[in-house]
Amino acid sequence: MGPASDIIVAERLEKAFGAHTVLTCVDVALAQREVVCVIGPSGSGKTTLLRCLALLETPAKGRVMMRGETVSQPKPDAATRRAARAVRADIGMVFQQFNLWPHMTVLANVIEAPMRVRGMHRDQAVAEAERLLDKVGMSEKRHAYPARLSGGPQQRVAIARALAMNPAILLFDEPTSALDPELRREVFLVMRNLAMEGMTMMVVTHEMGFARKISGRVVFMDQGAIVEQGEPSQFFEAAKTERAKRFLEQFEE
Repeated sequence: MGPASDIIVAERLEKAFGAHTVLTCVDVALAQREVVCVIGPSGSGKTTLLRCLALLETPAKGRVMMRGETVSQPKPDAATRRAARAVRADIGMVFQQFNLWPHMTVLANVIEAPMRVRGMHRDQAVAEAERLLDKVGMSEKRHAYPARLSGGPQQRVAIARALAMNPAILLFDEPTSALDPELRREVFLVMRNLAMEGMTMMVVTHEMGFARKISGRVVFMDQGAIVEQGEPSQFFEAAKTERAKRFLEQFEE
């Protein structure tokens, strides 16, 4: 297990889909107020790792712990299932394709989970949603439906929706990959502000500039394993492994 400051820890995670091995003996931890960017080629296991940490996938081997308690493992016992239920709402996730409810307004999307899962009174949920929509620059669109919004605004609403649960950590799965550069910048600004406020985040991204500027640690994955990790300045300027060096070469001008 990691240091006491670690919120979530993955130990020796392995995952396969059929005959295809996706994760191989992955160890990673996320500490309080830390921002970690996970990078690597497509198919390297980044999204699967994130989904295991979000308790959306169960590992074939290994375990996930939250605040020192096992919350995911193969064939979970009753104690693990109870622990998972207790912490699930503390893990927020923002998806690549936004995943907003199309039949609900922006405001309704944000208040739904706090009311249903946290048991928050509607007036309190609405007040908090208004604050968060203002935070991500979407308060003027509170009564709009997702289909009336372009991708960047939809993703900012998705971030507000995740924040509405007051999570301990936020996991982002390539949150800007479906956006054009201008809309991408809008979302990055929101994420940068969250990082500056001390939000604990793990971000799967192909945006090297964002990883370099925002993260406190970069994790490089390839073929289902963590090949290298370190501070952005060290990793981007002097990667230690040949595989990481080859990966970074494609981003050089």
